Amino acid sequence: NVFRRLRENAALPVPLPRLQVIANASGEVRNSILYATILIILVFLPLLGLSGLAGKLFAPIAIATILSMLTSFLVSLTAIPVLCSALLWPRPGGVHQDGPVARSTKWLLEHTLLRFGLNQPLILLGAVMFAVLAAFSLYPEMNKDFLPRFQEETILVAVTSAPGTSLEQMNQISDVVEEQILSVPEVRKVGRRLGRAERGDHVVPVSTAEFDVDFREPSGPVHPARSRDEIVRDLTKRVRAVPGVFAAVGGPLADRIGHMTSGVSAPVAIKVFGPDLERLRQIGIQIQAVAKGIPGLEEAKLDQTSSIPQLRIEPDRDRALAYGIAPGRLNEQLSTLIGGREVAELREGQRAISLVLRLPNQWRDSPDRIADLPVEAGEGQHVPLSLVADVREAKGPNVILRENNQRRFAVAIKPSVRDVTRSVAQLRQEIEAKVPLPQGYFVTYEGEFQSQQEASQRILILTLVILVVIGLLLFGYFRTPFFAIQVLCDIPLALIGGLVLTRLMLNNISIATLVGFIAVAGISARNSIMLISHYLHLMRHEGEQFTKAMVIRGTKERLIPVLMTALSAGIGLLPLVLAGSDSGKEIVRPVAVVICGGLITSTLLGLAVTPAVFFHFGRRAALSSTSPKHKIS
Repeated sequence: NVFRRLRENAALPVPLPRLQVIANASGEVRNSILYATILIILVFLPLLGLSGLAGKLFAPIAIATILSMLTSFLVSLTAIPVLCSALLWPRPGGVHQDGPVARSTKWLLEHTLLRFGLNQPLILLGAVMFAVLAAFSLYPEMNKDFLPRFQEETILVAVTSAPGTSLEQMNQISDVVEEQILSVPEVRKVGRRLGRAERGDHVVPVSTAEFDVDFREPSGPVHPARSRDEIVRDLTKRVRAVPGVFAAVGGPLADRIGHMTSGVSAPVAIKVFGPDLERLRQIGIQIQAVAKGIPGLEEAKLDQTSSIPQLRIEPDRDRALAYGIAPGRLNEQLSTLIGGREVAELREGQRAISLVLRLPNQWRDSPDRIADLPVEAGEGQHVPLSLVADVREAKGPNVILRENNQRRFAVAIKPSVRDVTRSVAQLRQEIEAKVPLPQGYFVTYEGEFQSQQEASQRILILTLVILVVIGLLLFGYFRTPFFAIQVLCDIPLALIGGLVLTRLMLNNISIATLVGFIAVAGISARNSIMLISHYLHLMRHEGEQFTKAMVIRGTKERLIPVLMTALSAGIGLLPLVLAGSDSGKEIVRPVAVVICGGLITSTLLGLAVTPAVFFHFGRRAALSSTSPKHKIS
């Protein structure tokens, strides 16, 4: 705008002072830039309301965008005018014309989009509404994921054997699994770990082994002979050929995200809560059978629980009372004799050795000998344990898992389809129809799909609130509700291209995609504000009437700034759009795809729809907004 005004001033017989022209030109667009900046900041605020993993991943994008927009606005008020005064020097006198590219672009716009929109507004709006509906019809057909699928350069193979498998046996099983993994030609290195430390964030027994598989070439990329998906399918087939184990193949990062979202090492976790462990397991088996009947959910694994031998000592309270033995005192004696008690600490130099008192192994391992143990009764007497307690061998669960103070049993599912939300919805319906739940038992559905639903709902609610706030701000700026509604109605123009390009390149809607829609909605609304505010400026300050010529002039004068904004953003994001399946770009690529697609349709359709709607339906609003009592500075 400064450059255009400087050229006009240079053509005058008596040019005005340069600094005055620069100041006036900057003031013309100051308010529109301010409101456009506020609008973009507002549309990114919902991302700051995300919690959990989504908040950790996408809140920094919102913060970076908000800060950069604020900085950009400050630069436009301070540094840009100074640079204009130093660098822009149109030659004095003569007629200053645009360059050949700008002239051709303006001529093309005037004789195509503008002519058609201003002469046939109803046909244009009908076509645009049809395009919006067609684009939104693509949404139900696309996959719905919490996060995009990560293209990790390594693979995690989790193998689970029967509960109670010893460390030595699990090592032998792991040797066989490792041989199968190394038989894949592309695999270079394999790392193994059994179990996990009790104080770690991911506790598993020694019956679970994890293998970190590296199939990268020494220079970095995956072996070129086969794709990553082909290698994973081959590896999965070989690992599952090992009998007696349940194997799950995935990426390390995806596995950790599953643990963070549901506490289960899988993207989907079906949890059953209730009081009886055996009943919980039966319900879990029924749910597993239902899941295996749904395409894509066949990999359903039950919690690895089983009955293990136990020695039960159950005091007879009446007989213990007759001998003067309190149950608590009896438990304390047995705990010392069988479990042991530290009675002293021996030191040898810097070395400390605990001195523990307990029975020898041959006594602790024999139920008959334990039954004959003398326990201290009242008045210093000793009686055999069998007189005051029932000592017997029994079986019990090897582990009892709890959440929120309730016993639970989980079915972990690793989906083989992309649209997890739709598959889980089908699973929920079939479980409700086929698996009866006794009173006191209930089922929860957790995992990445749940996080995706919660984040989407939160974004939707916060976005609706923000749109109301934006509408009020626009009403305060234009002093008429018509233009505020027009700006908000221009936002779907950007969603057309975002949805279409997402369908062609990704076919997946994730939280990252929603972030892209938020960004491109702000850009689309900004373009509308810049166009409408310029029309009103021409009518108020440059003597233009509400005519078709005024609309054409205003659109052509704003064409180059709008195109330069779209091109600079699009070119900057193009490397991410073309990145394909490169590792490390899974989060930002969907954002870039949506923004680039939205920029195309919002720019092209906006240059036709906004002038057409303004000219054919905004006369009364424009005259009201430009009246002296409704002055926009």
